[in-house]
Amino acid sequence: MSAALRLVDVTVTYDRHPAVHHVCAEIPEGVCTAVVGPNGAGKSTLLKAMAGLVRIARGRVEIPERSQDKLAYLPQQSDVDRSFPISVLDMVLLGRWRDIGAFGAAGPADIDRAIHAMEAVGLHGFERRPLATLSAGQFQRALFARMLLQDAEIILLDEPFNAIDMRTTADLLALVRRWHEDKRTVVCVLHDLEQVRSHFPHALLLARELIAAGPAEETLTAANLLRARAMAESWDETAAICHPGEMAA
Repeated sequence: MSAALRLVDVTVTYDRHPAVHHVCAEIPEGVCTAVVGPNGAGKSTLLKAMAGLVRIARGRVEIPERSQDKLAYLPQQSDVDRSFPISVLDMVLLGRWRDIGAFGAAGPADIDRAIHAMEAVGLHGFERRPLATLSAGQFQRALFARMLLQDAEIILLDEPFNAIDMRTTADLLALVRRWHEDKRTVVCVLHDLEQVRSHFPHALLLARELIAAGPAEETLTAANLLRARAMAESWDETAAICHPGEMAA
């Protein structure tokens, strides 16, 4: 199986202290992969590194050239400003940004696609609603509709089912399954291990460093989860960045 993303010695630092430390792994193409680990394990940081949104202090993320312009990233809801005075339809149309550009206008075909995307996530009739009036679940549906318009081959999701109702979670997981059936690559930061075991065949277990990667049932063993928790609890926040040669010395 070919790799959609290859992480080569990826280290990300904040104020010279490592948040993600020498991670080497492959994300298989056309597979749903969960990134799991304790709080503070660096999961969201690693996802942002895959998306090119944070500076990598060491190593690199390799993406096949054919997929470099076909990657979509969904941040956590808390990272999105919902107060901007914009309609739900206009927000969804931002998924066409790469094709329309900063000074272009959405045409009838773009609007039609956006309306169909909203219908696909259960937001029929919400086109003119102000974004700020949506519930958390409705807002997450709108973000998924925007991703549908991006038509990406690699989809990065940061805790997409956090703090939303069960029905919305089920509907959006059904959309993830559809992406999987379409052979798209989905990488998702998750906390719910049952969701991982039910919907994500592949997993990365992280505790700043990579604990294990591979089939979810082999990665999320009790021993690996215990090791990840112990490493996260013992992590020294003030430690300086090290290099592989120093680790071996």
